[in-house]
Amino acid sequence: MSNADLPSSCDVLVVGAGPAGAACALWLARAGADVVLVDQHDFPRDKVCGDGLIPDAHHALQRLGVYDEVMAAAQASQHVACIGPRGGRIDVPGRVAVLPRRVLDDIVCRAAVRAGARLRTPWRFEGTVSEGDTVVGARLRQGETLRELRARWVVLATGAVPQALQAADMCKRRTPSGIALRGYVKSDAMAGRIKALEVVWHKRLSPGYGWIFPAPGGRFNIGVGIAHSHPSRDGEPARMKDVNLRDVFKAFCDHYEPARELMRTGTLEGDLKGAPLRCSLAGARLSKPGLLVTGEAAGSTYSFTGEGIGKAYETGLLAAESLVDWPGFAASGVPAGTFAEARTRYEAALAALQPRFDLYERANRVNAHPWLADLLIWRAQKSERLLRRMAGVLEETSNPGNLVSARGILRVLFPGG
Repeated sequence: MSNADLPSSCDVLVVGAGPAGAACALWLARAGADVVLVDQHDFPRDKVCGDGLIPDAHHALQRLGVYDEVMAAAQASQHVACIGPRGGRIDVPGRVAVLPRRVLDDIVCRAAVRAGARLRTPWRFEGTVSEGDTVVGARLRQGETLRELRARWVVLATGAVPQALQAADMCKRRTPSGIALRGYVKSDAMAGRIKALEVVWHKRLSPGYGWIFPAPGGRFNIGVGIAHSHPSRDGEPARMKDVNLRDVFKAFCDHYEPARELMRTGTLEGDLKGAPLRCSLAGARLSKPGLLVTGEAAGSTYSFTGEGIGKAYETGLLAAESLVDWPGFAASGVPAGTFAEARTRYEAALAALQPRFDLYERANRVNAHPWLADLLIWRAQKSERLLRRMAGVLEETSNPGNLVSARGILRVLFPGG
């Protein structure tokens, strides 16, 4: 989107123009900050993702002022279909949509530029520039050119890959929390058959799930995800489990007839592509003087659902708000020691979100024990109240962990008890 020369300084340097970074840059620019937004790729660019927009993403897009533009380009739906190992199905109502990240990220990035942020691509983050313990800028590379950009704050929104976190000395866990594989398939014939966002559980996919999400233009995002692909032992990252995602994808197509039919009759556009996930606000230091970590770099993806777009927006906005609300934001020559208040505000805001991530971590047992999905679907088919609770999980007004706790299972089996 922009190959203009890199400036030498700014108020805030945001590294990474995905959901968290673009949202942060947009909010800061609207507040009057001199923002430089850099990314290692030119825009628009592809990004491996499920592309699902659930209610938290809808809310964030409304706050950012781009909701109407996004929804005009997206494929809207009214349900998420939960499909159990035995074929049981329940359609959970909710505000959901699908839009490939190539389009979605470009829309929000362009809005940040309209707000006044200066976008510079393709620049790769090489490391921070520090004075004592305080980050005062970053080193950025484009080909053979290495430049230094000074900033009062640096915000790292570099996604799930650990290299930038390691370069900034903010990485606590190199390995990801999960992994996913997805592709785009064009099929006009299946467009009339698959209208909900379908999520499928089966023991051959455990500890994960498969999905088919209808995208615009008769296309489908089809993929598989594995939760807890890299378990920790004694606090140290373990090696990846012995799992081949392409084998899991094949098992998904073998088991689920619509997936098999989609791959048989549709046209795969490009290759199947994989990506890591960082979940549960774990794996990274969140701040140090002059630097904040946000989005999936901070672990903003939910472990149960693998949904990360909405929470990436939300954490990016929290980073921006923490800086805008910082008393030194509008002042020049502010002593480094006053940075502590902005860091405290940001880390407190993320700590307030942590219980939600913990609940989804508990609910993640469905992926490891898919028979729980069968149980919930069977009961929800008979209980309007349980279906409303499942819809509440989608809207984040219900506790997902309670549905699969021992007490929750007893309530499902014996609702009158």
